[in-house]
Amino acid sequence: APAVLAAVQLGRDPAMRPGPTSLGPFDPLYTELPERLAIFPLTGAVLLPGGRLPLNIFEPRYLAMVRYALQQPTRLIGMVQPVENNADRDFDPTARHAVQRIGCAGRIVGFQETEEGRYTLTLSGLIRFAIARELPVDDGGFRLVEPDFTPFAEDMAERDFAIPARPNFLSAFKAYVEAKQLKVDWEAIKGAPDDHLLISLAMLSPLSPEEKQSLLECRDLEQLAAMLTALFEVTVANRQAPDRILH
Repeated sequence: APAVLAAVQLGRDPAMRPGPTSLGPFDPLYTELPERLAIFPLTGAVLLPGGRLPLNIFEPRYLAMVRYALQQPTRLIGMVQPVENNADRDFDPTARHAVQRIGCAGRIVGFQETEEGRYTLTLSGLIRFAIARELPVDDGGFRLVEPDFTPFAEDMAERDFAIPARPNFLSAFKAYVEAKQLKVDWEAIKGAPDDHLLISLAMLSPLSPEEKQSLLECRDLEQLAAMLTALFEVTVANRQAPDRILH
């Protein structure tokens, strides 16, 4: 199994947002956030504020979405999950499957064209949003929404953060890693700032799409740490007592 934590998730790059509790020099102000946002529905690919998400884009409608986003001052794309798992695998360009109401806007901070006609991107999570309403589909075939950033304005506030009861959190994660037989770079974890560590584990741990959506919708980092700990513990308990499944 691949390592849960990739080096890019824990590294610091001044061109990107430093982390969930601080903004980068090129991040837009809250007052500069757009009234229209292109969305990219993708099962299991949850972006959180301060996290980084690599994407490989090849469908024509999403290639058009990337070009649209690059033309906007904020370079934002809204990552959302379909309500029905794997509905994004329907390559019918006219399909409009229902999506979760809460997503996260990510800023394009890395972009490359490939010889195969694809775009490879890195998104830096900026702020979550609720879908106020869906707008007419763009001429390029991708979906647009009117985002409501108001409930999540604190995502862009700078603050100090420490994982509550960090030893207990890491103990729960260690038991989860053993239960799932994952490979982890423990040295990277040991040296990671708490905010980077929490966001990286929430995004990269092999949780279900529903579990990842519940993490995305947590009120703040403290609640995120508590819920992630609970998910680790439930997974371990279910492995130890498979006849008594916990939820």
